[in-house]
Amino acid sequence: MTSQLAEPAAVPDHAPDTRVAVVVITHQRREELLLALRRLRELPEQPHVVVVDNGSTDGTAEAVRTLHPWVELIASPVNLGAVGRNLGVARLDTPYVAFCDDDTWWEPGSLRAAADTLDAHPRLAVLTARIVVEPGGTEDPIVAELRDSPVRGAAWLPGPALGSFLAGASVLRREAFDAVGGFSERLWLGGEEELMAGDLAAAGWELCYLEALTVHHQASTARDPHRRRADGIRNTLWTTWLRRPLRPALRRTWHLLRTVPRDRVTARGLLAALRGLPWVLRERRVLPPHAEARFAALEHAQRSSTARRYVS
Repeated sequence: MTSQLAEPAAVPDHAPDTRVAVVVITHQRREELLLALRRLRELPEQPHVVVVDNGSTDGTAEAVRTLHPWVELIASPVNLGAVGRNLGVARLDTPYVAFCDDDTWWEPGSLRAAADTLDAHPRLAVLTARIVVEPGGTEDPIVAELRDSPVRGAAWLPGPALGSFLAGASVLRREAFDAVGGFSERLWLGGEEELMAGDLAAAGWELCYLEALTVHHQASTARDPHRRRADGIRNTLWTTWLRRPLRPALRRTWHLLRTVPRDRVTARGLLAALRGLPWVLRERRVLPPHAEARFAALEHAQRSSTARRYVS
């Protein structure tokens, strides 16, 4: 029986904005994805949408082909995590790409506003949007931290400078994304944005929060919170030791060890981090001072944040 939410949406009566496309990664969330695609279909920008199905076995690919034939589908036989976004971006020729999770969707007009802003600021690589939690319509707690970011950026930025970004709520310049090699295959998924953000800053790109952009997020219940926490701990340690100078790396590692829950999930994340130590040290490349300053500015916020916690 087909879900009513999955019924094809009418094409909006607006001229498409060919500057920006959308890449969505999904895994085992057919109904959430179909709802997100329906809302993307209704956007006035009429963006080209690429869906990367990360090895779902719940009929996701078949449902997309049947109910949303306007979508470009990449059906991966395995779960590629965030690297699925790399495959999606490789299919595009638009200058900008908006990422979207299978339980998020963009507010009408936001993609056009993002493209206008990126057009106006050639050294701006990432715009992160305001996140509204549904069904209540309240702001995600992380928004206050984005809005009050302590990071210092270029004076011309249209919003607060950021040290990192949230992939499912951001629009990126494809040139910058390609220049730093996309998302790391090593990190898979979970805080994977931080490594890219550091590399973008090192290359002279800017990242900022823009209040005029809005993403809606109705969190899926189909998730493995323990794996997310273990992978997040592992990736935080890997990113820290791949890019931070010795003293800041030691400080962040010590803070993480003191504050994470003392349980098997944490132990699994720490063990995975240790197993990766040989390649991390081999590939370690410390950020230049101007890029490191962004992460240094975030240290207090990371310690006091209630929105960024390693719990499950």
